[in-house]
Amino acid sequence: MVGFNLRGSDAYAGYAMAAAGFLALAHTLKRGEHIRVTLFLDRFGGRFRRPLELWSHAAGTFFCGALAFFSARLVYVSRQFNDISQGNDATPLWIPQIAMAVGAIILLIAIADGLFSAIRGGARAATAGDEARRLE
Repeated sequence: MVGFNLRGSDAYAGYAMAAAGFLALAHTLKRGEHIRVTLFLDRFGGRFRRPLELWSHAAGTFFCGALAFFSARLVYVSRQFNDISQGNDATPLWIPQIAMAVGAIILLIAIADGLFSAIRGGARAATAGDEARRLE
C-alpha cells in the first residue's frame, strides 16, 4: 500500500499476536473470562463442591505448570541450537518465544494463587457473570 515491503512483517505480526494472547491469559483468568467448570461445579452442592473445586484448581495448576515448564524449555533449547525462523527475516526464535514463556509463567502464578486461596477457604473464583453484575 505504501510502495515498499518490510521483510518479515507478517512473521512479526504473528509473534505479536502470540505474545498478546499469552500475556493476557492471567488477567483473563483473574477476571473470570476463561472457560471454567463452574457449570459442572454448580450442579454439586454441599460436601462434594469443595473437593471438586480443589481438584479442578489443582489440575489447572498442574497443567499450567507443565505449560510453563515446557514453554521455558522451548526458549532454552531454541537459544542453545540457535534456531531461526524459516522466513526471510531469519529471526532467532527464542526472542518471540520469551513472551509465550513469560505469559505461561504468569498464568501459573495466577492459577496457583487461586489454588492457595481455595485451600485457605477464600472466596470462590470469579466468573464472567460476577463482573457483569459488578458493572451494573
